[in-house]
Amino acid sequence: MSDEVKPLSGEEIQKYLDASPFIAFMGLKVVETDPAHERITMRCEMKPEFERGKGTGQWHGGPIAAIIDTVGDYALIMALRRGLPTVNFRVDYLRPAIKTALITTATVRRSGKSVGVVDVDVFNEQKALLAIGRATYSTLSS
Repeated sequence: MSDEVKPLSGEEIQKYLDASPFIAFMGLKVVETDPAHERITMRCEMKPEFERGKGTGQWHGGPIAAIIDTVGDYALIMALRRGLPTVNFRVDYLRPAIKTALITTATVRRSGKSVGVVDVDVFNEQKALLAIGRATYSTLSS
């Protein structure tokens, strides 16, 4: 019998997302999981509460940053099956996100004994790259 932990499925991850009041408000939906490549993709629809200016349809940077942090975290959670605190993350905004859902893909670069590092790409519906992020999470067991 193997001691290897089975990665969370997309359905299991979605249940975790929906159980968090903040993440449920954001409306993140799992699009694809790829445990073999330590990658996850989620989609988030635009809401008026996310607008930079009322009626503009332009995303404010704050919700984009929250999406990057959350999707990055779940790329590691998928394999480790437990919540992980964010140590640090950064965002580079490359172009405005206007009147579009965001499609966000996170790829684990390192999953070590103490920290995990994840790269995150944010695209619009036309597949243009809008923002990139890199996040570090504590992987220490409690």
